[in-house]
Amino acid sequence: MSLQVRKIKTNHACRYVLAAALGGSALVLSGCNAASTLNARETFTQGYVIDEQALELVPVGSSREQVLLALGTPSTTATFDNEVFYYISQKRVRGAAFMRPKLVDQQVLAVYFGDDQRVTQVAHYGMQDGKLFDFVSRTTPTGGKDQNFLTQMIAGVARGGPPSNPLGAQ
Repeated sequence: MSLQVRKIKTNHACRYVLAAALGGSALVLSGCNAASTLNARETFTQGYVIDEQALELVPVGSSREQVLLALGTPSTTATFDNEVFYYISQKRVRGAAFMRPKLVDQQVLAVYFGDDQRVTQVAHYGMQDGKLFDFVSRTTPTGGKDQNFLTQMIAGVARGGPPSNPLGAQ
């Protein structure tokens, strides 16, 4: 069996049209970015998104009604005496539709009221290194007398007695 090669005679205009068609299809296909079509990353924002312009309408000394008109209904209030309004928002990201969303940012806007029902302080807290952080005053609240297990053991031995039980049992 022999293979015959046939030469097709074409003119130059036909070659240019064929080259233009191949070049055009290559340009169209190069616009398809596989990475952007396969990226299934989703971002969810839930809760109160802080609006800086609305926040400027609530200076220290504002009434409770002014806060409700400017910022809306709070996400939650303080447990006792309703002296604090909390506006909470969270940002979660998940890599694919079947994955659990991961918390990447949390913002808490706290509006503190005094005895006269006027705003005494506005604080903006967020997650920074897993700790509560005040963005307004740039301070991190201290935990008081938080001691880990090793510190409690050393303190108990230093007093000359048995180490204190971190679980509180005798």
